[in-house]
Amino acid sequence: MFGQYTIPVEIAAEGVSLAIERDDKGFRYRSTCNGVTVEKQILTRAGAVLINPVEPLHLPKELTKTLLIELERTLVVEPATTKTVFLTFPIEIGVFITANETVEVLDIFSLSPQKFTLYGDPRTGAICKYWRSNVSATVPAVNPRREGVLQLHINNSTSDWVTVTRAVFNAYTMKIYYNERLVAMRATMKILLRNLAETTFMDEPLEHGMTKSLELYTARKLQVPLTKFVMEAGL
Repeated sequence: MFGQYTIPVEIAAEGVSLAIERDDKGFRYRSTCNGVTVEKQILTRAGAVLINPVEPLHLPKELTKTLLIELERTLVVEPATTKTVFLTFPIEIGVFITANETVEVLDIFSLSPQKFTLYGDPRTGAICKYWRSNVSATVPAVNPRREGVLQLHINNSTSDWVTVTRAVFNAYTMKIYYNERLVAMRATMKILLRNLAETTFMDEPLEHGMTKSLELYTARKLQVPLTKFVMEAGL
């Protein structure tokens, strides 16, 4: 499903149908996902469509820039070491139209459940997109239209054993890559104190030959000043 297409185009996959058809005004766009239908008129005579996974921040509407992944199994990390685990994360699917070297967001939909939670104090904490994930030692099998794989390097820089129950990220800075069978990204968590860590994404594919997703904040020409998230309210 992911990739670039010339229009007109028609795509049908698990839970999703999408079509762009020519009419007398240009092109007509129609998509259906989870019973929700979107229709738009595209006033252009030519162009291409790009479909790729995007940051899971936009549905049902943009409420936060933060993603919290709760771990189904608590991790206990030994002092002064770096360990690698694999988690999953939710994805949204972005549809972009490109013409004359410009890009516009046409549609965003998702097959993943939409949940939110609070990280930190009720008065000053952060609203987060919520996801619960298994913890794996190797790349888990996933449905790439519903979820991706996150390779997380956990660096415990302290002299203490540290317990990790969740990971919180600035999702605006996600670096998502994909191929025909996998959506993936890589990140690090540096533990600074027993209850303090910072997370950041790595701009590297998990596997050779993967394609980098067009980032929504890039397509919308938004500036993202901070790349790290500081987990000050516990791990």
